[in-house]
Amino acid sequence: MAQEEKERIIIPDENGNEHLFDELFRFTVDTTGNSYLLVVPVGENEDDTEEDDEEEQEVFAFRYEDREGEENDIALFPVETDEEWSVIEEMLNTFSEEEEEEE
Repeated sequence: MAQEEKERIIIPDENGNEHLFDELFRFTVDTTGNSYLLVVPVGENEDDTEEDDEEEQEVFAFRYEDREGEENDIALFPVETDEEWSVIEEMLNTFSEEEEEEE
């Protein structure tokens, strides 16, 4: 089975060091209009083996806004509220269940 190519994104940390991430998925919440991006560090999900499948991946979530016409096409913001985290958790669980069903 061919693995689809994931979008990669570089995110700088608070010290300006750049880190490469694979995008898991993006979604927008209809009621708020907020958009979210979920990513995992590159290398954590490559070359999966049976042993790796049982380990949990570290997932990072950000609220984002499109910035058309600028050097950076999106602006990332930290997730700040418990309500946002609840929505993200629910979407991640749904995504994880769909991934398991595809296997």
